Formats: sequence, C-alpha cells, structure tokens
Amino acid sequence: MTRAGSPGPGPGVSGGRFRRLGLSELDTYFAMARGVDAEPALELTKWFATNYHYLVPEIGPETVFAARPGKAAGEYAEAAALGIATRPVLVGPATFLLLAKPADGCPRGFRPFDRLDDLVTAYAGLLGALADAGVGWVQLDEPGYAADRTVEEIDALRAVYARLAGLTHRPKIFVATYFGELGDALPALLGTPAEAVGLDLVAGSANLQRLAAAGPIPGRTIVAGLVDGHNVWRTDLRAAAGRGATLTGLADHVAVSTSCSLLHVPVDLNAEPDLDPRLRQRLAFARQKVDEVVALGRALRDGVATLPESAPPAPAAWRDDAVRARLAALQPGHLRRGPYPDRAAQQALLNLPPLPTTTIGSFPQTGDLRKARAEVRAGTLDQAGYAERMRTEVAHVIALQERLGLDVLVHGEPERHDMVQYFGERLAGFAATRSGWVQSYGSRCVRPPIIYGDVARTAPITVEWATYAQSLTAKPVKGMLTGPVTILAWSFVRTDQPLADTANQVALALRDECRDLEAAGIRVIQVDEPALRETLPLRGEAQQAYLDWAVGSFRLATSGVSDATQVHTHLCYSEFGEVLPAIGALDADVTSIEASRSRMEILDDLRAAGYGRGVGPGIWDIHSPRVPSRAEMTEALRHAVAAVPAERLWVNPDCGLKTRGYAEVEASLTHLVAAAREVRGA
Repeated sequence: MTRAGSPGPGPGVSGGRFRRLGLSELDTYFAMARGVDAEPALELTKWFATNYHYLVPEIGPETVFAARPGKAAGEYAEAAALGIATRPVLVGPATFLLLAKPADGCPRGFRPFDRLDDLVTAYAGLLGALADAGVGWVQLDEPGYAADRTVEEIDALRAVYARLAGLTHRPKIFVATYFGELGDALPALLGTPAEAVGLDLVAGSANLQRLAAAGPIPGRTIVAGLVDGHNVWRTDLRAAAGRGATLTGLADHVAVSTSCSLLHVPVDLNAEPDLDPRLRQRLAFARQKVDEVVALGRALRDGVATLPESAPPAPAAWRDDAVRARLAALQPGHLRRGPYPDRAAQQALLNLPPLPTTTIGSFPQTGDLRKARAEVRAGTLDQAGYAERMRTEVAHVIALQERLGLDVLVHGEPERHDMVQYFGERLAGFAATRSGWVQSYGSRCVRPPIIYGDVARTAPITVEWATYAQSLTAKPVKGMLTGPVTILAWSFVRTDQPLADTANQVALALRDECRDLEAAGIRVIQVDEPALRETLPLRGEAQQAYLDWAVGSFRLATSGVSDATQVHTHLCYSEFGEVLPAIGALDADVTSIEASRSRMEILDDLRAAGYGRGVGPGIWDIHSPRVPSRAEMTEALRHAVAAVPAERLWVNPDCGLKTRGYAEVEASLTHLVAAAREVRGA
C-alpha cells in the first residue's frame, strides 16, 4: 500500500503483473501508480473517511513479501544526523492485507488476508533491520480495526502483535489506531506485549469507556489521541484534559497525541492573515495542534491551571434565520421527483443516440489558466479580462467536443480551481484560506474551505458559464455542480450542529442553483457526489443514519427541477458496491462511476443489485498518462453492455480531465467516441 505521510513504506511486495516489466524499483513504483502502456495502474481509492487516496495492493498466492528497510532506515539516519530523534511509521500488516484485493487469476475464495503469516515474517525481518539501524521505536498503523471486524480478524491481530512483540531483536512497538473506536480489537491489542497502543479519543470516544471498564493497564503506554487531527477547530483543552486524567488513573504511562496524522489539516494558521479574526481565534492548524498536544501533556503533569482559555462562542451573526425557516418548512414532497420510468423519455427529448457519450466535467487546467489566476491575485489582470480568457477557453472546449463527436457536452470548468473550494468561495457561511493546502494524492493538493456558519446562496454561481457554453452549440451542455455530501466531506465542517443540518443548508443553496440552471435552458444538470461512500461511518451501526441524511440532502438539492430535466451524478475512487441501495435512492437519472482501474468490478454489483437507472461506468483511467486504445475501450464497453441494458448505458471517462494534457485528452476521447460507435453498430 502506498500513501504519503503516515503511514509510510513497509515491506517490499513483488510479483504480479508489474514484476515482468523489468523496471527499476522507482520506475515500478511509478508504473503501479500511473500505469504504462503495457499495464494499467493499480486501483486508487480513499484512505478511510478522508480525501487522501492510496493504491490498492494486489496480492495473490504467489506474491513474494520481502523486508526492504532501506527507505525507512535511510530517512531515520538522515534525521538522526540532524540531531532529530524520529520513529519510522509503517502500515500495520493486518490493515495492509485487509485493504488489499486479490490479484487477477487468483483461485476462487482466495483472500489477501490468508497471506498474513507470510507478511508478518517479512515485517519481522524489517523490524530486525531497523533495530540494526539504531531505531528505538517503530509505529505500526492499524486503522483497519476502527471498522467492524470478524472474530477471525481480531484473533489474527492479537496473533500478529504477540509474534512481532515477542521478537528478541526489534525496536519498541507502538501500534497506532485512529478514525474510530476499536471495539473487541482493543482488549486484543492490550493482551499483546506491544509497548504502546494509540487510541483515537475524538472520533472514538467509546475507547475511553472501554478502557475504564477493563480496569488498570500495567506496563503499557497509552497514546491518547485527544487533539482532533482531522478538523481545524481548536480543542476544548479542559474537556480533553479531563479525558486524559481518566486515562492517567488507568495506565502506567500516558502520552498525549493527535487523534490521527496531521496530514489531513493545513500546516500553520499564522499563514492566514486574511481570515476574519473572529474565526481565526477558533481555529488550530497542524502547528497549533502540536502546541495543544504540548499544553495537554503539561496539564496532565502540572494541572489544568496551565491551560489557555477556550475559544469564545460563535457570533450570532453567523446564524441565518431565513435558511433555518426554509429547512423547517420542508415537506416530504420537496425530496421527490416523478417516477423514474416516466422520466426515461428524457433521452428522446434530448435527441440522444444509444450509448450516449459525455465527459465528467472538467477539461485540462492548462498553464495559461493558472497564469491568468495568478495575474488576478497579483492585480495585473482585472475580473473582466479574466472572464474573457475563461470564455475563450470555454469556446475552445465546446468546439473540441463537437469536432470529436461527443453527445452531451460540458463547458470544461476553466474558471474553477477546485470543485469544492470554488463553491465555498461563493456561499455564505464558508471561509477560504490562502495557504491551507492538504495533500489528496501524489503531488495533488487541495485547499478545503471552512464551514463556520449557516450556509446560504447569495447569487447564482454557475448559471452564467453554463448558459454561455450552451449558446455555442445545439447539443445539450451539462450544468455542473458539486453535491452537498461532497462539499461537506472536502471541507472543514463546523462541529456545533449535526452534519445533516449543514448538509441540508448546502442542499438548499444547490436546489436554488439547479432551478436557476433549468430556467436558463440547461436540460442536463450533474450534481457530483464522489464522497458518498468515503464519508460512510466505519461501524455498521451508524451507517444507515448517515445514508438517510446523505441521500436526503442530495434529493433536496435535485428535486426542485422538472421531470424533463435530466439529473446526473458522479461517483469515483471508493468502494461503491457497498452502498448501491443508497446510490439507487439518490434517484439520479444517470450515474457515472469510476470503474476502469478496478476492471469494471462495479458491473457485477450493479447486475446483482438489479440497478435500474442510467449508468456510465468509466472506460478511461484519467489518473494515468497512458492513452487507452480504441480496442481496449471497445472491450470494456462490450463488457458493460453485457451487464447493463444498452438503452441505460452511457459512455464516459472515469473522472474529470483537469489533470491531463490536451494531447492525451483528444486522443483518448477520439478512441472513446469510436468505441461507442462501434458497439452501437454491433
């Protein structure tokens, strides 16, 4: 498994389809991440309930595991040479295999988790090598156990750390868990000789109750995740100190930490002088969270009198009574459109052929577009000049799509630097940062906005761009919006009211936008919800309540338009087969789903679920620079037609095209259109 930050590199995994390429270790890494002509990339999906992505390992019975300590030991030595004591952070072996998938050609019934003993042998070698390098502590991350796990999986966790901690030549072991409560996995871990166990006491407050019920924990360090590493609000230090004090009465040693890696928050609030001072005093970025950890550690040692005052309450001006009144007046009918069979006539009204072709929304964000935004920030380009450059790009994108023969067009989103931040900058109740970058995958970073108050739309957001694009063509152009769940998931959300309430406030703003798009003549509206699965709680007992409000907020956003307007949604880079009933309940007319990296696995789920609406499984992996051939796309499309009736099947890439170049885009879309025409004529 590959991800940046914590956790880092672990044992080498060789074998499978990339081994035969004969590449260097570094080139193999890039081939796995980006793909090459001979092999598509590994599947890309979300790291638990975050917007960070990881590459899904492909494990088979013949996969070879080997200890490769070079990177971890080298980075440890580099820090030591600077006088900095560190600990290597690795994905734990159990979580590694729980998140892996069977490689192609595996025997029926094979599970990567079946290889756990072999992988632990490699970890044992790795720990020995790190000990030889002088490493005193190593951190093994096991967040997989914040989800529901079987008795077999929990017993395996106990056996893994009994074995690794039983080694005579190794660093001390810190098993870190985060993103929720551990349930029965907690006593399993505490029953091993591992020297330290880390617990999330923010998202997993029940961990503290379970520890208290278990009684004293001798001879062990409990690393208490008392500071939220997944959001940007200041910690209530006195409340956190109270939880820490409870722990000090249970364990021989308590260390204070963040609830998870600080990878998920911006670096330093001091880099944000433009934020409203009333908001700034309520925030803590990574640098400030480190200060909070230090303050809590001092308070547990010296008393809470050393703690600074808590943040003041939110100003009354951040409340919008008109929005709250609209939500209070909602009736069930506001969340319903006409029956889907009646809406199926949309295809004919739009004059679309079988297997209509489209893209997901964005086109390449070129250097010229980025330069124009930089000139606006520098004050050398005014808004009128910027808008003219964006209109020129929209005209180029429309002309290109018409020339290539696509059926439903997009305006390309040149004016949007990010699909969430763009809306956050135009909705009341949001704040945008100047330097609040957070890594999403590889070198791609985003600046999540901060939702601090009631959300309201003060003016149309996308109508001008959509109607301009539509004026350039007789083909339908999609209005492009980001859905309420995704806007919440990819923002830092207020914690003083339920998520469902904030989602519905965002949904009301989008509902007004949808109705304005329709009134302006836009006949297809796409409301993207790629975070629908990502935000699903890890524990089954909380999942249905989440899905109820998530689906409800989407339907609130989209049910204000007529049945003649075709509503699309888009989902990507998560395991959506697990939430297919909820996807159906969204009641979108067409759902496009990323599918190429997973080799169209979603089709089996759609077939088994009897999914009965329009669907577009992606046939082009847009996160790889390789251009799939026409034959490759045709094969994928024929596979799709075998699972989804042709009258409900759409043809599209996996995701938006902003990260690609125009040469790749034109070649790939040419093949996509040709594949659709070939399969139509079969």
